[in-house]
Amino acid sequence: MKLSRILKAVKVNSICRTGEGTAKKDGFGLSSNHDPDINSLHYRAQDVKLGGLFVAIPGLLADGHDFIDQARMRGAHAIISQKPVQPDNSVTENTRQIKDGLTIIEVDNSRKALAGISAAFFGNPSQKLNIIGITGTNGKTTITYLIESMLSAAGLKSGVIGTINYRYMGKVFENPVTTPESMDLQKILAEMLKKEVTHVVLEVSSHAIDLFRVENCLIDTGVFTNLTQDHLDYHGDMNSYWLCKKRMFTEYLPSGPKKDRAVAVINRDNPKGRELFNILPVRGISTGHSTDNIIWPKIIKHDLSGIVGNISTPAGSFDFKSPLVGKHNIENILSAVGVGIALDLSLDDIKAGIENVLSIPGRLERITGNNGRFVYVDYAHTPDALGNVLTSLKAVSDKKIICVFGCGGDRDREKRPLMGEIAGRLCDLAIVTSDNPRTEDPEKIIEQILSGLKKTCNHEYSLSNLKTGFDKKGYVIEPDRRNAIKLGIAASRQGDTVLIAGKGHETYQILCKKTISFDDRKEAKQALLNEAQSTKNKSA
Repeated sequence: MKLSRILKAVKVNSICRTGEGTAKKDGFGLSSNHDPDINSLHYRAQDVKLGGLFVAIPGLLADGHDFIDQARMRGAHAIISQKPVQPDNSVTENTRQIKDGLTIIEVDNSRKALAGISAAFFGNPSQKLNIIGITGTNGKTTITYLIESMLSAAGLKSGVIGTINYRYMGKVFENPVTTPESMDLQKILAEMLKKEVTHVVLEVSSHAIDLFRVENCLIDTGVFTNLTQDHLDYHGDMNSYWLCKKRMFTEYLPSGPKKDRAVAVINRDNPKGRELFNILPVRGISTGHSTDNIIWPKIIKHDLSGIVGNISTPAGSFDFKSPLVGKHNIENILSAVGVGIALDLSLDDIKAGIENVLSIPGRLERITGNNGRFVYVDYAHTPDALGNVLTSLKAVSDKKIICVFGCGGDRDREKRPLMGEIAGRLCDLAIVTSDNPRTEDPEKIIEQILSGLKKTCNHEYSLSNLKTGFDKKGYVIEPDRRNAIKLGIAASRQGDTVLIAGKGHETYQILCKKTISFDDRKEAKQALLNEAQSTKNKSA
């Protein structure tokens, strides 16, 4: 693709070519002699190919502007930068062909430029796809699985891009972040379109909105789940976090060629959802438990076996049953139903979609074992998510609740005592351990958790005390997560519930700068097997 065609999607401040020493302001106007073919796009200098365009973007850990020379040496035909770049004319005979005639484009915001040129380079795939974007602190992943199931029941070809992976047409790929960088996102959408996918369900993180990853990704239906404390290490405060989330509905949905048909599905059970619904610039579908919502449950019953009930919609009401556990999953189901109504799916397909989802990886995922315990692994890593899950389990559990949890390092420190307070209040036994400590001292993280936990639970057990179970509400410290999971299951008895919270579907643990293989689900399964074998040996 010609550079001039790509640059139509970008506001250019200036452009120059090495070896010429001249600059053209306020537009690009490249001549046919100086309009190179661009074969590939890159935002990582180490990936640049001969004939590629490199966009230097400021990252969270490194700045792409520091690697412009590397991109030059690898054969980039053009560089986009938001900082002044000095043309490098000090070339040797061996590098002259690479460096002479390099086009350097300066823009105000290179991240925003990356989104624009990526959409143009890959043929603006979101214009031809039906995009369902889901944002909010908690519930995004569960809702993507429910919507995907509804679309499948309706016979539609769908793709999903989210926290766990991205997938379409039976293919599954790793996804290192919830919402990919704009170039990767547009490339994935183009791949899905090529394989005749019609609908894409996309988790939209606050980082993605703030860093322009979803700029030029045209959304048909936007979903707001809730807003609770998270990511304050990045956003600084809750108001900034909220303003970022809100942009998807006040800026993205009401702009572009889809604005007249865009729909917002809003969870009004959340205070910020109620606030957002009142200022929507597009058509809105409200969900919630009260009858003044467009989607609401007439009858709901839930316990450790799942949820059953009847949901009212503008298209009529329907009965359903789901093996998903917890009151928070009722909200997730209502949001998914709202999307089904927005997409004009039949009630039969919506119902089938709900009932065909048997579990969500790492979201109150039941770990089975023949010992009468209820063991769940959940991704809950925010105060609200942990509170929701524990409250749901407490409401339907007849016996004790044990929670194994920690907090991530190099992330929002303010939520640590809050999560400790919640666990101390809602659990019979809180086992405080490590999550992904990253570069922080695990014991320091645990100390911050304990500062909140001790406000609601003041009895500390020793590790040896719990080998034969426990009678009094309390907590224990076990920094080793594997041992903590073993301890939680060993301390439980028939009918007890063990929640292993924080990491969910993750298959790794980050210790300092080292990533090791670690899966809470596998560890829990092994601990259950060990406990069963130990019980068998004792009775033999």
